[in-house]
Amino acid sequence: MVEIKNYCKSIKSRPILNNVSYNFEYGKIYGIYGHNGSGKTMLLRAIAGLLVPDSGSVVIDGKVLHKDMSFPPSIGIVIENMNLLPQYNAFDNLKILGKIKKTATDEDIKTALERVGLKSDLKVKKFSLGMKQRLNIAQAVFEKQKIILLDEPTNALDNDGVQLIYKLLKEEKERGALVVITTHHKEDLEEICDVVLKMTEGELHEK
Repeated sequence: MVEIKNYCKSIKSRPILNNVSYNFEYGKIYGIYGHNGSGKTMLLRAIAGLLVPDSGSVVIDGKVLHKDMSFPPSIGIVIENMNLLPQYNAFDNLKILGKIKKTATDEDIKTALERVGLKSDLKVKKFSLGMKQRLNIAQAVFEKQKIILLDEPTNALDNDGVQLIYKLLKEEKERGALVVITTHHKEDLEEICDVVLKMTEGELHEK
């Protein structure tokens, strides 16, 4: 379980997360919607350990982030400005990333790329925006991560791409992963999510 406990964070005196408390369970897909600047992306960053709270905490499987560990041990995240290596192909991008933890096999990488509808041997510099988004999502799941955080995952995808990613996320849920996705529009979440939450001015509300 991922527990957010009275999490507060301000940047330049502006509250971006305001006393957020919520428990996220494994084996479910959560959707968070809200306008730009509402705090959706910052909440994902908080769960990923990319923010340090002013007060409150994130507790993952009983361990406090930034106290018992610096980052969650098994997490895949897609946020803005992901660093892809344009001179390498899709397979090598994941292969290089996989060298950090050394848990994914070549077959795991090939399977992840197939699941998002990408060929292994095409160089990233030839990718469209939609193909880059698919590769970003592949890197969030190829190591069978327990926690998957996706900020606007359907951006730049056509309808076929959206349905392919929805299928993948349902499979990740069945595997027992915790999936959290964000969007501007509530209707984007109703097809895929078990729980829909609204973010408003740094506050999280269940709808």
